[in-house]
Amino acid sequence: MKNLTIILITFLSVLVVSCGTNPEQKQANDETFKARELFPEPPQAEGQTDVIELACDPIETVRIAFIGLGMRGSGAVYRYTFLEGVEIIALCDVVPGNVEKAQQTLADKGFPKADEYTGEEDWKLICERDDIDLIYVCTHWDLHTPIAVYAMEHGKHVVTEVPAALTIDECWQLVNTAELTRKHCMQLENCNYDFFEIATLNMAQHGLFGEIVHCEGAYIHDLRWLNFDEETGYWDMWRLKHLEKEDGNTYPTHGFGPIAHIMNIHRGDKMNYITSMSTDQFGMTAYAKEKFGDDSDYANRTYKKGDMNTSLIRTEKGKTIMLQHDVTSPRPYSRLHVVSGTKGFAQKYPTKGIALEPNAHHFLSQEKMDSLLEVYTHPIVKDIDAKAKEVGGHGGMDFIMDYRLIYCLRNGLPLDEDVYDAAEWSSIVELSRKSVENQSMPVKVPDFTRGAWNKVNTVSYYKK
Repeated sequence: MKNLTIILITFLSVLVVSCGTNPEQKQANDETFKARELFPEPPQAEGQTDVIELACDPIETVRIAFIGLGMRGSGAVYRYTFLEGVEIIALCDVVPGNVEKAQQTLADKGFPKADEYTGEEDWKLICERDDIDLIYVCTHWDLHTPIAVYAMEHGKHVVTEVPAALTIDECWQLVNTAELTRKHCMQLENCNYDFFEIATLNMAQHGLFGEIVHCEGAYIHDLRWLNFDEETGYWDMWRLKHLEKEDGNTYPTHGFGPIAHIMNIHRGDKMNYITSMSTDQFGMTAYAKEKFGDDSDYANRTYKKGDMNTSLIRTEKGKTIMLQHDVTSPRPYSRLHVVSGTKGFAQKYPTKGIALEPNAHHFLSQEKMDSLLEVYTHPIVKDIDAKAKEVGGHGGMDFIMDYRLIYCLRNGLPLDEDVYDAAEWSSIVELSRKSVENQSMPVKVPDFTRGAWNKVNTVSYYKK
């Protein structure tokens, strides 16, 4: 009995020490569970102000230079031959054959020959020209921010393929340069213009789903064959190199862009913190062994990127977002695109469906869903629907994106996607990585608007 009493007293003493009322100790414990601010927000320079809803002088004929003419850039050149009010001034790629193919595209469509650049840093010469209005960047990821910043510093509007930045520092470079130069910097997130996604944006803005509470997005795409293809894959195997050196969600924007607009991120709400977790890496090594042999170089490399990454984000207004990334597993393509509100639900993958009260336990019939999608076709899609499907580009969404960009520049309107979109969506790359590296620690998301996130209260795709 005496021993039992001693044990009980000892236990209670430990309990008191660990859960005591010491205010300093309580504060330290509370801090442990707060999201870590790993990336403090830098102050603005004197005279620097936000570019929320930035509108610039109209440009009657938009003079364009394309930098990077691989898979995405070559397709962009083709699409631009169908647009009015554009002049293609320059073509740039370190692979001369890519420039030749783009020139042939122009010739086939009756366009004049553009100036050619093939040097490794010729993009600087292009940005320094005074006869170009817009720089269109489709290079590998590492050059997106350097070219975008240099272009704005030399008085050009710039659009860049995704992700626009790879680090938080690069995100701030984009924001600060755009705010100082008052030039447009847009990320070319084509998925925002996919027909179902932009229809659900319109539905959400008309209150069909009630209060949006939770959304999901993803990039799940088996790219193993392309990552290892030295002949027709990515130039200089650049994407494979990223899989070797970093974990987290390395390509977040396709799934995130559409739901970020539906949730009014930096237009009435903002992301507060993120927590992220990755599986170990299995798929790349297994694929390399099967394709190249157990003793091959590819089979014995270290791939840091885990097969599946899942990130959770909480917003200022108490909403949640789930993002996933997987490019190394044999599974069907998916961007998820889940929209969940107090009155309804929509998803695109694996099965497209919409469910609404009072019987939201079941999806609407195909006939009713098609009718609903027709009613809620976004106004900007109605303008260009048929031509987009004719020209193509991921089913037409690429052409809608390009059409909207030129339409807004020619009419002096704010662009559909701004520099804060570019920074916020791209910031997931490093934020998720830091969380994964620290056992899924919550990490604070910087406010790239520096307090201007509720200056407007909804996303607007402007029309004259």
